[in-house]
Amino acid sequence: MMYRRVILALSGLGIVLVVGTVGYMFLGDWEFIDALYMTVITVGTVGYAEVRELSDLGRIFTMLLIFAGFGVMVFFLGTMIDFVVEGHLKGLLEGRRMQRRINTLNRHHVVAGLGRVGMVVARTLAEEDVPFVVVDIDKEAIARAHEKDWIVVEGDATEEETLLAAGVDKAHSLVTALDTDADNLFVTFTSRALNADLFIVSRSTHERSEAKIKKAGANRVITPNEIGGRRMAAMVTHPVISDFLDVVSHGEQLEFRLQEIELGRDSSLTDKSIKDARVRDATGAYILAIQGQGGTVNTNPSSDTVLRPGDKLVALGTEEQLNSLMDIVG
Repeated sequence: MMYRRVILALSGLGIVLVVGTVGYMFLGDWEFIDALYMTVITVGTVGYAEVRELSDLGRIFTMLLIFAGFGVMVFFLGTMIDFVVEGHLKGLLEGRRMQRRINTLNRHHVVAGLGRVGMVVARTLAEEDVPFVVVDIDKEAIARAHEKDWIVVEGDATEEETLLAAGVDKAHSLVTALDTDADNLFVTFTSRALNADLFIVSRSTHERSEAKIKKAGANRVITPNEIGGRRMAAMVTHPVISDFLDVVSHGEQLEFRLQEIELGRDSSLTDKSIKDARVRDATGAYILAIQGQGGTVNTNPSSDTVLRPGDKLVALGTEEQLNSLMDIVG
């Protein structure tokens, strides 16, 4: 609304300047620069002398121009003061600063929706110290994100323009955690069209929506209520296992962590078996599972399993052990 007022005020001022300039050129046969100068000093009510002698018709035109110009100038100045005082100018400059930061990103993560689920996702990404952009239309959510110095795009995530502003077309992944399944489906569909290689994780409120969202292009669909219920049941029936999984998957200040590591073609482990690579002896980390390039997962790899380029290792160890493994992997 405020931006429309600014555009209207600028348009009104421009129209008055054009009408005044053309009017003086037509009525008095003035040169363009004289007519423009006379219009500016008249609209600005600065009280300078007339540039040239005016006819009676010219004086009537000047009086009308003063009334019209005064009204437009009052509206223009009032609008600009409101624009600055209400923080719209600051918001505009902040938006440009954020866009410059986004333009430097590549293969980053995008989080659409900063509700309860989205906020946890963003906070976890911040703890992992990976580049990410959050998208939301809610003013309070945006303010909380600014307080944490996250990169923010304010807008409707279901709109293609907003997703492009967040850099979805060059991102590595997208988490869409909006309130409704319809919105998450639409964001998924639009994002997949913008980036065929994007890894998309979508929130679902109802199980029956999962298949539809996957058809729209999501790689994974999560139903928080179902997962939460299963976790609570597991805590009751297998509390020790649940506590162990918490240790290795949510590990602030905890000893063990799970890490996903991808083998490159130039890695020293490529085309070696786990036994020959001596991963455990060299680093202390355990290889729990291996996902091959075809997407199949070996959840219990034997020591004779050969490591191939593009394999993704799921490893367990301390931060120091996992860092050592990543150094070997290269």
